[in-house]
Amino acid sequence: MIRRKELYKEATQLTVTQQIRVRFNETDPLGIVWHGYYITYFEDGREAFGRHHRISYLDVHDKGFTTPIVKSICEHKLSLRYGDVARIETTIVDTPAAKMIFRYTIFDANNEIACTGETVQVFLDKNGELMLTNPPFYEEWKKKVGLL
Repeated sequence: MIRRKELYKEATQLTVTQQIRVRFNETDPLGIVWHGYYITYFEDGREAFGRHHRISYLDVHDKGFTTPIVKSICEHKLSLRYGDVARIETTIVDTPAAKMIFRYTIFDANNEIACTGETVQVFLDKNGELMLTNPPFYEEWKKKVGLL
């Protein structure tokens, strides 16, 4: 049996850190971040990663593809509150499959883990067809950043 660790190796050198400030509209009446906004924070991290490594949504779109999320996991550890400045670390996980896996760790102002998570995105071509192999531009990107 193949173990998960054997299928996916974490590319720790490909981590981007992004700071966010919790906005008033993201909180409930007690000033605590509503649980659904953590997925938005993951997106903030993914977008920062994409801009930094030149694999943003717009870069992918320019190549004729989209990358819808097909799976998301979010584990809450501590609550963030209105006005907090949090840090999101976004790491891509190398996989031979035709998908992008990102892992997230959100730290509060005390450097404690507030939330962890993961998203999985697949590639669709301009006709909406699922790609069963990595698109050529993604293979080239993986080579450029040392994943292949």
